[in-house]
Amino acid sequence: MGSLYKQKSRDGSPGRIWWIKYYLDGRPVRESTGVGKESAARRMLTEREGRIASGQPVLPRADRIRYEEVATDLLQHYKTTGSRDLVELNGRLAHLDPFFAGRRIAAVSQADVTGYVLQRQTQHATNGTINRELGVLIRTFKLAYECGKLLRPPVIRKLRESGPRQGFFEREQYQKVRRHLPTDLQVAITIAYTFGWRMQSEVLTLERRQLDLRAGTLRLEPGTTKNDEGRLVYLTPELKSMLVAQVDRVAAVERETGAIIPFVFPHLRGGFRGQRRCDFRKAWVAACKRAGVIGMLRHDFRRTAVRNLVNAGVPERVAMKVTGHKTRSVFDRYHIVSPADLQDATRRLAGITMGITDAEVKKPKR
Repeated sequence: MGSLYKQKSRDGSPGRIWWIKYYLDGRPVRESTGVGKESAARRMLTEREGRIASGQPVLPRADRIRYEEVATDLLQHYKTTGSRDLVELNGRLAHLDPFFAGRRIAAVSQADVTGYVLQRQTQHATNGTINRELGVLIRTFKLAYECGKLLRPPVIRKLRESGPRQGFFEREQYQKVRRHLPTDLQVAITIAYTFGWRMQSEVLTLERRQLDLRAGTLRLEPGTTKNDEGRLVYLTPELKSMLVAQVDRVAAVERETGAIIPFVFPHLRGGFRGQRRCDFRKAWVAACKRAGVIGMLRHDFRRTAVRNLVNAGVPERVAMKVTGHKTRSVFDRYHIVSPADLQDATRRLAGITMGITDAEVKKPKR
């Protein structure tokens, strides 16, 4: 049978906070209720004894654990496992921490989450961005549950997001943009257009040791890609000749500066000459404007490459290895169907229904 009591202070007077004592597996457990009202303390004692009687787990500290403690646990978890980009995680926590700081995690409800969503929406955050932050919050509570700090994770509902971006390059658009870029950047976007590699994290980070011109291959090392898997691709004749010229340009900078340059895409001129090029946003926007395709993104090359590979008849498993898509669902999302694809499908269907061969369907009209 449990009991209530108050601990005595140093001068012998009773304290303000009620404590409860109950038995778990035959052992006495003493726990501060954190309240000075006897009825509230008795309800806590009754709740503990009810859980023990029904065989449910009892977590003595669950009602006192704050958000800061479990957020630190999450950060430590990802630091030790290395399973998440800490820069990205800290960016999400930078929004979550100020709102949920000081809250007892056992008391967080969907109403609190709704309040957070409303705050982020007033800050003009998109539903997709808010959902990524809610995903971190969900993982925080799940880890707290796994560590025995929470009886049950709260139900958190995410927002409905707009459909995925549909942007991709037709070949003529890509060629127009490429013509308005410096020679070295023409090589960079040709890699992205051909293989669907991410520009800033996979193309611009390339080092010359990853390029084997004799074998005609280009590789990404395991652990350097978003899914941590390495990649190896064979260069097209166009790309091979472009990369030969790019290596010659880098070698010329080496001779002039006397420095060893390991990068495929360093700055070839200016104050940062010889250092790795990290971005070319201004040059990209200007090239798109001159080419008349304002608003296109470099990430659209991933969708373009997926579409080109599938339309060329490359098996999807092989295409996913080239572009680095780990799951079929994401790969399918990147496979965009254009009006031209639909028109081509209609021409092929017309050929089947009318008994025309595929070669005759493709034959241009005179």
